[in-house]
Amino acid sequence: MLYRLYQPADFPALYAVEELCFQPPFRFSRAYMRRLTQSLRAATWIAEEGAELLGFAIVEWSEDSNGAYIETLEVTPSRRGQGIGSELLRRVEDSARTAGAASIWLHVDQENAGAIHLYESRGYTRRGREEHYYARHRAAFIYAKRLAPHDPDPASSANPADSAAF
Repeated sequence: MLYRLYQPADFPALYAVEELCFQPPFRFSRAYMRRLTQSLRAATWIAEEGAELLGFAIVEWSEDSNGAYIETLEVTPSRRGQGIGSELLRRVEDSARTAGAASIWLHVDQENAGAIHLYESRGYTRRGREEHYYARHRAAFIYAKRLAPHDPDPASSANPADSAAF
């Protein structure tokens, strides 16, 4: 598995994953996704095997770089549960930390048990709930985590090989 930063030529494959993971009206538009991937205050990480893009994650940080927001983290359904999401999450956290963010946060569909488990296992805590956040009036939980500068993530420290990139 190769993890790398997004390149503009990745957009068709990236958006194909978006279409696979989310159906309308929950899917980001192409225009919005392009804006995210082109932002100078964002990082988009790609997970690929061979020529196949299997997942991606996008994080944006504020102008003052004090906080960061995970816009999306997506893994193709056939490859979920194999650690790809966890590694993408670690990489967007590291990008946010490098940009100077002291904290990171996100919204997650309250019905997405797999994503909730991932975030909680990586040290995120539930900070609230936002009603009608998603289409069709679905609620979102708000999760957040403090990012200590260049400290290993507690979830990664159990396996020293996982924390080698910090």
